[in-house]
Amino acid sequence: MPKVIMTCGKLCSGKTTYAKKLQKEGKAVILSIDEIMLTVFGQDAGEKHDEYVARIKRYLYQKTLEIISNGLDVILDWGFWTKEERACARSFFGSNGITNELHFIDIDNDEWRRRMEKRNQDVLANNSDGYYVDEGLSEKFYSIFEKPDPSEIDYRIE
Repeated sequence: MPKVIMTCGKLCSGKTTYAKKLQKEGKAVILSIDEIMLTVFGQDAGEKHDEYVARIKRYLYQKTLEIISNGLDVILDWGFWTKEERACARSFFGSNGITNELHFIDIDNDEWRRRMEKRNQDVLANNSDGYYVDEGLSEKFYSIFEKPDPSEIDYRIE
């Protein structure tokens, strides 16, 4: 029975690396908001960034249903930063009869900062197609991230 795996974790916590590892272990498709945003807009979505992300999420929810109906697992590589977002996803997939799991990648703040610095160095050196995380973006995501309660987590990765 195909399922949806929702990767949850801070920006630069290793969600994409983890998603790719899971993909290699089984038949799964990774759906990534960042991949679409960076392909279409590069680093330049500007003030419409959040609007575009919301549109892409709606599209990817529908695409998930299509992929699941064809017998493949789906790995959603997009963070699930708030409790409300996680609850909405669980409700959507549950109401469509789809098994879903939340995989929480838990890193401490020191490691988080180190990974952001590493990513930024890689982006500046053209060794990464990820987002450059400036102080403003770092603060924005830090302020909105709500660590999941143990009752929300199916798998914790440390």
